[in-house]
Amino acid sequence: MTLRIAINGFGRIGRCLLRALHESPLRERISVVAINEPADLDSIAYLTRFDSNHGRFPGTVEATGRNLIVDGQSIAVSHASTPEGVDWAALGIDVVMECSGQYSGRGDFERFIAAGCPRVMVSHPAESAADVDATVVYGINHDTLTGSERIVSCGSCTTNAIVPVLALLNRSFGVELASMTTLHSAMNDQPLIDGYHHTDLRRTRSAMQSMIPVSTGLARGVERLLPELTGRVQAKAIRVPVPNVSAIDLAVTLGRDADADAINQRLCAAAEGELEGLLACSYEPHASIDFNHNPHSAIVDAGLTRVAGHRLADLLVWFDNEWGFANRMLDVAACWQPA
Repeated sequence: MTLRIAINGFGRIGRCLLRALHESPLRERISVVAINEPADLDSIAYLTRFDSNHGRFPGTVEATGRNLIVDGQSIAVSHASTPEGVDWAALGIDVVMECSGQYSGRGDFERFIAAGCPRVMVSHPAESAADVDATVVYGINHDTLTGSERIVSCGSCTTNAIVPVLALLNRSFGVELASMTTLHSAMNDQPLIDGYHHTDLRRTRSAMQSMIPVSTGLARGVERLLPELTGRVQAKAIRVPVPNVSAIDLAVTLGRDADADAINQRLCAAAEGELEGLLACSYEPHASIDFNHNPHSAIVDAGLTRVAGHRLADLLVWFDNEWGFANRMLDVAACWQPA
């Protein structure tokens, strides 16, 4: 039976979801049947056909009447600014993927339920664990879904990237302390030139001219997925002037001695084993552009793994913050079957 999904908010992640499904074997099991996006239909079609990060859409895209036609499949398009503005029940959807980023609390998410959506998948972390029925990182805890959940968060691109790595390190060597610095590509909540865009004064500065420290909830997200590390992780984030692909510099104090080879061997074994398709390892001399359009949650740059004093390890983990995360949302959707 095909899973019928709607996308609410057709921005960077929403459009990547449609494109990623087009390139995924999951297209045999999942179908996008509706999009709600305030922008006009011609603009939606144009930005679906052409993407500065991921290139031209590898198929046909047309705007006809009130529908987006993708490779001959009709997708109903609405332009409501609230969940209540769409007749979700009439669309016959199974899941709405909330990708607008405008809703954060349980009350907001339940508005979609009240408006006729059977289930809601959120493309960002909830403010608190109680705001959703589950937070899922595919490959870590997706098998805990029972189907009785109505509201599920897929965390963030950064939690999907770092949690599998931390989980492996903790199981194999023990993690006493961890410090993470995310080097994140620029995002559309930043201005191109200095302007009055945010109460955080750092975010009023031009995204293309500076590296800009910003707040991050990554440590909280890690603790939510790996509660055994509660109180032992810290994180900071710096936006950098590239359009896509990010990295996490991970420093960990291990519970027992290890060298770089032992760490790389464990991570690379997982990349070919229990986390195949989610984690990758490489010894090539990479730059960030090498990982554009990479569907993995994380790629360990094994040539940069370092260990000082047998216990202090430092790793660099790359990830396409758009494409990898969109693929994981599809993976979660495919395994989230109703009870």
